[in-house]
Amino acid sequence: MKKLTLVATAIMGLLSTSAVMAQSTVTVYGIVDAGYNRVSGLRNGTANHIASGIMEGSRFGLRGTEDIGGGYKAIFTLENRFEVDTGSLSNTPASGTQLPDRMSTAAGLGLALPIPAATTAALINGVNASIGGTLGVNLPGAGTSRLFDRQAFVGLITPVGAITLGRQYTPGYLVGATFDASQTQSSLAAGQIASFPPAFDIRLSNTVQYGIKVDGLTAAVMYGAGEVASTVGNSAGRFFGGMAIYKGNSFSVGFGHNQRNNELGQKSLENNVLGATVDIGPGTLYGQYATIKDENPSGLSTIGTTVTGLSGSAVVGAAFQTAYNNAFKQDATLAHIGYRLTSGAHTWVVAYNRLDDKRAADADTSSYGATYTYALSKRTNLNAVLTRFNNRGSGQAAPGGNGFLGGVTSAAGRDSTNIAFGIRHTF
Repeated sequence: MKKLTLVATAIMGLLSTSAVMAQSTVTVYGIVDAGYNRVSGLRNGTANHIASGIMEGSRFGLRGTEDIGGGYKAIFTLENRFEVDTGSLSNTPASGTQLPDRMSTAAGLGLALPIPAATTAALINGVNASIGGTLGVNLPGAGTSRLFDRQAFVGLITPVGAITLGRQYTPGYLVGATFDASQTQSSLAAGQIASFPPAFDIRLSNTVQYGIKVDGLTAAVMYGAGEVASTVGNSAGRFFGGMAIYKGNSFSVGFGHNQRNNELGQKSLENNVLGATVDIGPGTLYGQYATIKDENPSGLSTIGTTVTGLSGSAVVGAAFQTAYNNAFKQDATLAHIGYRLTSGAHTWVVAYNRLDDKRAADADTSSYGATYTYALSKRTNLNAVLTRFNNRGSGQAAPGGNGFLGGVTSAAGRDSTNIAFGIRHTF
């Protein structure tokens, strides 16, 4: 199954297929993906698991369209995740609740406090347990409560474009996914080395998007209402994004931009993504370059107050606030180059990714490897993955899959290897 399902939003999917839709349809669709996953370099050695989402996150969805005449169509998509291995709605990394050393130890956070070391460690554990859900990390107790956490939107296709409202993929992320040779599949995907703290907003709630597709050009703009209770008004949590992709006969090029504010209305995570493909020989060469910038991380503004209440010291609270703000700031670039070849039932992908952290933490990570897919039928295929993560400086990323986080290795600078075999069925 081509990864066009990933960008099956109004602009990337429904606009291109609306002409062949019936007058009124509701389609049930989904992916069931699971297999054996082996990850080395963890605190407890090498993890061997049955995992859901080796290549793509398992999901179940409903997609509907109604022709209401005059070139207009009403549309909706509702899509939730599930875990094949357990039947649950959320999972945990192979490394469990462990966070990178730079975010989980007093030395890593730069904390030197006039309180016992055991007290400092207890406060750090308490803070880390509370911020998992805020930062979108699948840690125990931080699972999603959303019924349709992947996508949930309704909209209208018109003769001059589509308007959709709800929980949707962001424009910047769609560009990154389009120009990834892995097409976000497996531990070889570019975004795997930039998963914590999250370097991209993949999906956002409370968004409105306008998209248009004209010949080879697809473009969209998105606005996200923060809907955060704040004294700064509507600027809290607000999001703006846009993208444009042009596809020619043997090449494509695209650019995407995301910008989100934090809960205080300050400029937070920002991404610019430039990508291109060109057909070379029997396959396609992919490349992309992305910038990642976040000077005011989201979801952390109450840490100082919380720690002050627990410790009884405003000095300690202020130190924690500063330390966590610094730990979760981002200033990095992500580069990707890969080659994808499909021949009959066989698909091969080779790729190299590099995250260059420009902060003092210098948490650099690179990955490289290969994936192979054999199509048993139109809907079912077998997959094999081999990916190597090289961590430098305070880099500590471990490989995951499309449907789950990899977590972290046992210590900063420790490398990791992922071997996975899976089966994927689409319906």
